[in-house]
Formats: sequence, C-alpha cells, structure tokens
Amino acid sequence: MSKYALSGIVPRITDLWKSLSVQLSKENKKFIYGVVREGARAREYEIALQWLQDARLIYKVCNVKAPRLPLVSYVDSSIFKIFVLDVGLLGAMPNLKASTIVAGNSIFTEFKGALTEQYVLQQLILRFEPYYYAKSNSTQEIDFLLQDDEDEIVPLEVKAETNVKAKSLRQFVCDKKSKKAYRISMTDFKQEDWVTNVPLYAVDNFEF
Repeated sequence: MSKYALSGIVPRITDLWKSLSVQLSKENKKFIYGVVREGARAREYEIALQWLQDARLIYKVCNVKAPRLPLVSYVDSSIFKIFVLDVGLLGAMPNLKASTIVAGNSIFTEFKGALTEQYVLQQLILRFEPYYYAKSNSTQEIDFLLQDDEDEIVPLEVKAETNVKAKSLRQFVCDKKSKKAYRISMTDFKQEDWVTNVPLYAVDNFEF
C-alpha cells in the first residue's frame, strides 16, 4: 500500500484495511466508518476505500432500497458491506488457527458466519453482481440478492452450520412471491416447497 498509494492517504488505507475483519465479525455486517476510527466520517475515508476497490483487494456489496427490477436502479450507495479478496486472507487477518476453523469452537460464532459469507460471495461474483437487502425499521435482512438471466430477483440466505432457520428469507419469499429462493448451509441438498437448500460445497458450480 505504501509503495503505490499517495503517502497522504496510506494511514487511512491501513486503518480501513485493519478494520475489515472487525466489521465482518459484527452480527450486522454493514460497514461503519466509526469502527475504523472513533468519530470517523465517510468523507475522510472515501478515497481510501476507493483505492482498495481499484486495487481489487476488497469487494463492495451494496444494499438496495427495494427488491425491484433492475436491482442496480435501487442501490443505496451509502449502505454497504465490505468483503476482502479471498477467504483465506480473511481467515489470516485476525490470526485464526486453521484448527479453530476446521474443528469449531464455542466462542467462534459471528466470524464463522463472516467466513461463510465471504466464501459464497467469491463464487457469486464470477457470474453475478450481488447485492443485499436490509429492510428499513426491521430486522429483516437477506444476505445476497441476485438478478438472474430471466430477470428474476433471487434471494440467498447463508448459514455457517446446519441450523437452517431462515425467518427473514421465508418472509421475503412470502411478501415478494419469489419464484426462486436459496438457503446455503452445511446441510444436504433438499428441495422444499418455498426454498432450495444448497450444500456449501456445491455453491461454486450451482445454477441459481
């Protein structure tokens, strides 16, 4: 970073980069400038954030104000989640041991979800422009929204383990009369009347 970026913004790029694993460890993974530095404002870090995007070290997943076609027309650029280049890199940033990830740990909770979302995102961006949806004044949040080749809005919920309760996803499908909906987890493939359960290992070549 110090080699290629202007010296004046290197400290901000570094601060922002170091905050990313903390941002994703939160239950609500919305990016918050105040996590980078107490009292920080968007205008102070916008250039640093753009530099990381241009360097392709991060992925920015924006919220949409409404799940309507085309999704890009409803993007709220002020609300977004930030993921890093690679799931291995994200695992290394907080100095996690591989054994903790593989064997699990009773206090390894929110970050396990972050790693899982990171992995799924890496598969999606090869074929889609993913967004997410957080309903205003509500706890409802859909991890990823896709617009497929048939111009269908497709909601995806990501679960780190075998607990597949998905209240937000079910409500979304009910409200929007979604023809397709997917729940990605450690469970086996299963087709239900309102959702398709996709095993985590199958995401890389699954046709959503």
